[in-house]
Amino acid sequence: MFVVDTNILIYATDRRSPFHDGCRVSLERWRRQTGPWYLTWGIVYEYLRVVTHPRVLARPLSLAQAWSFIDSLLASPGMEVLLPTIRHVDVLRQIVHELPQLSGNIMHDAETATLMHEHGIKVIISRDVHFHRFPFLERRDPIDS
Repeated sequence: MFVVDTNILIYATDRRSPFHDGCRVSLERWRRQTGPWYLTWGIVYEYLRVVTHPRVLARPLSLAQAWSFIDSLLASPGMEVLLPTIRHVDVLRQIVHELPQLSGNIMHDAETATLMHEHGIKVIISRDVHFHRFPFLERRDPIDS
């Protein structure tokens, strides 16, 4: 069980990225597996924001193209979207108490980390080194492994 972070989805989409091939191959392997892997709606919206933004990508996708990519992931046999449960506020409260130094842009990652902790998922596939701030997570980089 693992969560795939936004940057992996972006690199798998962006043919100009030096990480494209590695991320694309990994994503295609996960799409075929029946074992569970996850996204969050926050990751989906962040992906849509980045890949359709003309100041981020030299050739941004249309919203229809970006959604088609996400829709294909949603159709994968083992893929699910993590949702908050009734425990969400308690898990977030615990994280805020234990990691009071979190602030600013890391809060998007904190949402992902909170959902993962809430569901007992420890592994995030990401190139984002900031996930080390969450001691209950293990970050795996598909390029470095």
